[in-house]
Amino acid sequence: MLSSFTLVIKTHEAWKVPYISLIRIFKITKIIILVRQTGKTKSTFPLTHLNNMAELVLDLASKLTERLGSLAYNEICLAWGVKTDLQKLERTISTIKNALDDAEEKQVHNKGLQSALQQLKDVFRDAEDVLDEFECEALRRQVVKTYYNTARKVRRFFSRSNPIAFRLRVGHEITEIRERLDELIANKAIFDHLTDHQGDLDHDRNVRSVNVRRENMTHSFIPASEVIGRDSDKEVIVDLLMPKTVDQQSGNSQRIVSIIPIVGIGGLGKTTLAKLVYNDERIVGNFDLRMWVYVSVDFDIHRLMEKILSSALGTEISEKMSVDQLQAKLRESLKDKKYLLVLDDVWNEDRIQWSELRNLLIDGIKLGSKILVTTRNHSVASIMGTVQPYNLAGLSYEHCLSLFRKSAFKEGDEKQHPHLFEIGKEIVKKCGGAPLAVRTLGSQLYSETDERRWKLVRDSKIWELEREGSGHILPALRLSYTQLPSYLKPCLAYCAYLPKKGLNCNSLELIHCWMAHGILQSRDNENLEMEEVGEQYFKELWARSFFENVETVEDEFDLYYKFSMHDLIYDLVQSIGQDEWSVVDSSTKDIVENVRHLSFLEFDNILMVPTILQKLKKVRSITTVKEVTIDESFLDTCFSKFKYLRVLRFVELSLELPSSIGALKHLRYLYLEEGEMTKLPNAICKLQSLQILFFSKCENIEELPRDMGNLISLRLLMMTTKEACFQDNGVGCLKSLRLLAIVNCGNLISLPREMNYLSALRTLILADCEQLDLVTQHYKAIPLRLEKLAIDGLPRITELPEWFRGAANTLQYLWIEDCSNLGSLPGWLTDLTSLKKLVLKRCPKLLSLPEGMDRLTALRDLKIVGCPELQRRCERDTGEDWPKIARIPNIYISNW
Repeated sequence: MLSSFTLVIKTHEAWKVPYISLIRIFKITKIIILVRQTGKTKSTFPLTHLNNMAELVLDLASKLTERLGSLAYNEICLAWGVKTDLQKLERTISTIKNALDDAEEKQVHNKGLQSALQQLKDVFRDAEDVLDEFECEALRRQVVKTYYNTARKVRRFFSRSNPIAFRLRVGHEITEIRERLDELIANKAIFDHLTDHQGDLDHDRNVRSVNVRRENMTHSFIPASEVIGRDSDKEVIVDLLMPKTVDQQSGNSQRIVSIIPIVGIGGLGKTTLAKLVYNDERIVGNFDLRMWVYVSVDFDIHRLMEKILSSALGTEISEKMSVDQLQAKLRESLKDKKYLLVLDDVWNEDRIQWSELRNLLIDGIKLGSKILVTTRNHSVASIMGTVQPYNLAGLSYEHCLSLFRKSAFKEGDEKQHPHLFEIGKEIVKKCGGAPLAVRTLGSQLYSETDERRWKLVRDSKIWELEREGSGHILPALRLSYTQLPSYLKPCLAYCAYLPKKGLNCNSLELIHCWMAHGILQSRDNENLEMEEVGEQYFKELWARSFFENVETVEDEFDLYYKFSMHDLIYDLVQSIGQDEWSVVDSSTKDIVENVRHLSFLEFDNILMVPTILQKLKKVRSITTVKEVTIDESFLDTCFSKFKYLRVLRFVELSLELPSSIGALKHLRYLYLEEGEMTKLPNAICKLQSLQILFFSKCENIEELPRDMGNLISLRLLMMTTKEACFQDNGVGCLKSLRLLAIVNCGNLISLPREMNYLSALRTLILADCEQLDLVTQHYKAIPLRLEKLAIDGLPRITELPEWFRGAANTLQYLWIEDCSNLGSLPGWLTDLTSLKKLVLKRCPKLLSLPEGMDRLTALRDLKIVGCPELQRRCERDTGEDWPKIARIPNIYISNW
């Protein structure tokens, strides 16, 4: 453990402050670890929320120290001679993180810690903002060095943004953080007792671990009369478990045992369904042996073999046996038997561990043996299952209401209290079809006749109800959060901003916001773009049942997912970071001072907004909807007070953006949809951190900012303009740009002249540009590395331009739509050796496919829609062009 941290700095004194504060952050990280390890005192504060808070604060601390190390190496190590000290600090933090990874889950019981954890989280968020200052400054200097002449550099030196002024200002901000950390450390009333119990940690950990396992242990029995609404689900699973001809004919030893996964979120009734099936008379009569084993997160082979053997023998195993003795005994117990094994609540994603256990379960047994698995994770189902997983849906409203009636009322009492039953119907709706939620809330109200109590349950968030200490909903779900890898936790926490109802969520928008808030982590061993990392994260959360109703959407702009979140998952997410989010509507009178994210919904009196926002300083994101009218005072307040804004989303903005937006140097995501704007201020070009810029639905934009080339971090640009030509030092100079969408530009006749600078461009979308000519203009020697190209609504295009050939080795996706004068596809199309998907839609003059289509060996999907003559020539077996495409696996041909 570091006892001191001495720096020798020979430069400006203001630079001492940031690195002295590093040790404060280290000390606070140690305190959080103690918070995680302590569970001695009692409180009525909801454990779920405190545990979630502790997890989030710890993750913030870890991320912050890692980032400090990264910044130190990149910006300061060599210049200030602190490399050795920072390496020591990083090693210490790494040791702490490893210890935490191996630790059991800890309980937090002290009510006073709520305030401490919230303060810690707030300090760490502020520290993130300060670290962002270094990155913003580095980007600003890069632009000054590249684009500014000597005179402008001298003027800038004497401005507020010169290096000495920056050091003093940031040094002062970090001094404030240091003082707040010192104040927290000095608060003995909160923290002193934590160190007193360090000697008892091992014992306390073991006791709690045993208690948690006992509380969560499941068994195989359930009275069928207690279960409502699962009859049809039971029949499906029973049918999968009963003998099939294929079972008797299978010669593959791995298929001797069929493995059926049941997948769904916590509280949906997976275990209940498994119990129903397990005790069904048909199942009992079909198997020689039935075994029930509760697995949970600890997939220890030795422990599981003991449990399976104990269930097979019908008795506890008292003697201690080695793994070799256990496996011999287990194989002997299963030999020549057709068995059913239920593995309840499985979390293991290690295929090797599962293979080791599976091999013990298939040796020497009868054909027709089955394993039924319940899990929340589609990845687990994929690893273990031999059939498609059964995705368990929520109960219908009618069944939930029946269950609630049974849980909340003595038999027939609902008729005596019809007003309570009406409130109960609304309570049932908030449970989202989850029987655990219905049963828990109903049980809390059992024999309760006070209408105020019923309305409290109806109107409260589920995590607020757990203050009573009697709820079991969020603890059942919280394990899903606790078991997440650390890199996914902040991504899930950010989902609190998503709409609670309806299939309105867009995976691309979510990923872009993750990027804007810096919560995506690119793995060193993977050469992935941030957008690709974000898609991986989305799919991992989807596989863990955090998202539902997921639909794949494909258009000329991209492939993405629409999705929603179950109400209980939404409540879980909000319980993680409830103090950081606020929805502002007409009923809002006040907002928590440390709020970081604001969503404005149907705000009638917009004049009151500046008053509500006056005390806020730390807001990082603002989103609005169509029903919110934004005036100048609103914009002035936002742009002057919220200097750490990272996300801005305005819908139907009816006035011009002020030049003060240029002060938002942390802004990374700017979305402008529709509205009456006629121009964007050139001050936008000062936003060197800006990564995402949308204004493709702002059809009145007459002029683009003149210095767009200064947006050196811009990765995605979707734009509309009434201009006929692009300016120099504009769009074509965006060297970091990955996606460019030029949409609904009716006057545009050519693309940027500097297109050769777009070396990072991976996706190019050109849509609804009636005058755009891609052929006669001079676009020579463009070093394209495009992966996706979409051309839609370009009537002047008669042939694909030759310069597209520059992407012959990289293009994977080609979409051509509504090009009414496109007469043919070029012969060089067959040079696109990486092409995986080709879409041709509503190009009526397109007559045939080029020769040599068989060279497109990577092509897996071909879609032809609304191209009459081409469709005729590509008819299956009879068309002249059919031999050219017959080997393509997926072909879709339709009139519309």
